[in-house]
Amino acid sequence: MEGKLYIIATPIGNLGDITLRAVETLKSADLVLAEDTRVAGKLLAHLGAKKPIWRFDEYAAAASYEKILSLLEEGKNIAFVSDAGTPNVADPGAKLVAYLRDKAPEAGIVPIPGPSAIAAALSVSGVNADKFTFLGYPPQKKGRQTFFKELADVEIRPLVFYESPHRLAKTLEALGDTDIIVAKELTKVHEEVWRGKASDTLKYFSKEKGKGEFVIIVP
Repeated sequence: MEGKLYIIATPIGNLGDITLRAVETLKSADLVLAEDTRVAGKLLAHLGAKKPIWRFDEYAAAASYEKILSLLEEGKNIAFVSDAGTPNVADPGAKLVAYLRDKAPEAGIVPIPGPSAIAAALSVSGVNADKFTFLGYPPQKKGRQTFFKELADVEIRPLVFYESPHRLAKTLEALGDTDIIVAKELTKVHEEVWRGKASDTLKYFSKEKGKGEFVIIVP
C-alpha cells in the first residue's frame, strides 16, 4: 500500500501557526478529509491549495471508511484535518485510524504535529503539567452531574477539559468555589487567560465575555 493518510494539525485561530510541513502536505495531497468542509475550504483557500474536500465526521457511513481504504490501496495520499488543532483528540477521526489499523495494518498513517489548545493552555497556566488528566468535553446531558461529582476523585492533576460557550455558565456553577484557570479563544483576537474561583469566573465571563471556545484547567 503506497498511499498514506496524513493526520494534520491545523491552526486553532491564528493562521500563522500552521507549520511549513502541514502546508506542504496539504498542497501535495490528492484528497482532504474534513470534519467541516467549509472550515477546511477557507484554510485551503488561504494557502492557495485547490483540493477536493470530503466531509468525514462521527456520522460517516461505513461506505466512507471502505472508500478511503480503497483510495489508499490505489496509492492516493489523503490529508485528514479537524475544525482546528490536532485531530483525533476529542474528535471523531480516531474511528478512521482505528478502522485502518484493523483492516490494513500496513497502511501508512503519518502525524503532522502542530497547534494544540491543550498544550497551549497548559503552557501559560503556571501549573506544573508533568502529568495531567485530559477529559475532553463534559457530557452535554446524560452523565453530566456524575462527571463533575467525580472530578474530586481524579488523582492525576491538573485536570484539563474543553467547554463551549453554550454550557460554560453551567460548568462554572457546577465547579463552585474551585480554583481554576480558563483559557479563552487561544491565538485569536480575544485571547484571554483568567485565574480565580469558579464562582468569580462565572461573573467575569458573563454576557459578551462568555462567547468563544474555552479550555478549563483545575489544578
